[in-house]
Amino acid sequence: MITCTPLKTRQMFMSNLLTNPQKRYLKGLAHDLRPTILVGAKGVTPSLLAELDAVLEQHELIKVKVAAEDRETRDAWIAAMVEGSQAGLVTRIGNTAVMFRRSKNKPFVILPKA
Repeated sequence: MITCTPLKTRQMFMSNLLTNPQKRYLKGLAHDLRPTILVGAKGVTPSLLAELDAVLEQHELIKVKVAAEDRETRDAWIAAMVEGSQAGLVTRIGNTAVMFRRSKNKPFVILPKA
């Protein structure tokens, strides 16, 4: 299992990547999405991070569902995924997080200007 910094520290860092209008726009796009990655009892592993990297490269905007028992574990797992994938955390509601990372090869989500 991978450990990392608390989510509150990471959220302050990630908020510098995406402005509030951009987050609002991405939340609207992500509303109808289904979770692409499901994190189970094993938590965040290197193979999960590799899969997350591949999915972010293909889709750019994804939902991740985390099956953790308590809030601290869930926050730590989400922070580990954000840190490991170098993605921006758009929002987190309950067990579901929305992440965004621009594709290196074919970017197709156009963000509004800051």
